[in-house]
Amino acid sequence: MHKHFLILIATAAVFWGSSLSMAEDPKPLRLIFITCSAEAKFFEPVKQGMKDASEKMGVSSDFIGTVGVDFPKQVEMVRQAVRDGYDGIALNLVDPEAFDKVVVEAIEAGVPVVGFNTDDHGTENARMSCVNQRLYEAGRRLAERLAPEIPDGAHVLMTMHDAGVSSLEDRLRGEQDVLKSKNVKWTVLISGNDSVEGAKKIADALRANPDIRIVLGTGQADTEAAGRAIADQFADSEYWSAGFDLSAKTLELIKQGKIRCTVDQQPYIQGFYPVVQLTQYLRYGIVPSDIDAGSSIIDESNVDQVMALTEAHYR
Repeated sequence: MHKHFLILIATAAVFWGSSLSMAEDPKPLRLIFITCSAEAKFFEPVKQGMKDASEKMGVSSDFIGTVGVDFPKQVEMVRQAVRDGYDGIALNLVDPEAFDKVVVEAIEAGVPVVGFNTDDHGTENARMSCVNQRLYEAGRRLAERLAPEIPDGAHVLMTMHDAGVSSLEDRLRGEQDVLKSKNVKWTVLISGNDSVEGAKKIADALRANPDIRIVLGTGQADTEAAGRAIADQFADSEYWSAGFDLSAKTLELIKQGKIRCTVDQQPYIQGFYPVVQLTQYLRYGIVPSDIDAGSSIIDESNVDQVMALTEAHYR
């Protein structure tokens, strides 16, 4: 902890010492976002937020990432970004330990690092801030909302679109901790990032476990997949689902009653505020701070309000 604190102080001193000259003649800044599963549709609003903030702040920003979850490759992308001369990095910290060393390396090289989407809260990390949902609490909130509708002792299918992603695991743990009080048992399924293929896996799991009537998701792809599976294969039954994040299809399925509700984490601001924080820090020494991206519930009562904004990549 002390080592990382001293690194931050030393780095800040470098920028603060030249803040006046930078304020008078700000240099063109190059920022980069680095994530896992860059192909996921979830990141479209993140990219929109990054783009809008970059235009407002007068900087350039790139968005890159791995195909699927690949921690070693994502770590190497951070090192390459430093070598390529990027001024600041926004990093999706999807593992509690994998990025500890490389974040220190970047900061020691004079490149500030902030987190987005997923924070490293399990172990010490030198990242300067993170813009993300409070994930465990969001999982609890969803389960608390749904608990009155889940029978005591029910068997529930719980899904994740990828294994080993701490954000999904935290939400899952939050859901499970609430539902333990109702003696709920669960089966966990990895659905994949393709919601159409994921729907097939979920439908197969429901047929293999005929006592399951409820599917609870932890991310965008698997939540949409669960709704698709119910709409396509179990439309005239008592099956229902709920989960996380917004896609046009998820919102359509909420209107159809196949998905009861979803939890929004406002990915747009997860792209917007890291750009603002890095730029203000690099130009003026204004130190980044954590921002909670929220956990609002979207259901049939408010789904119409967000549908158009989701298609425009703002929600």
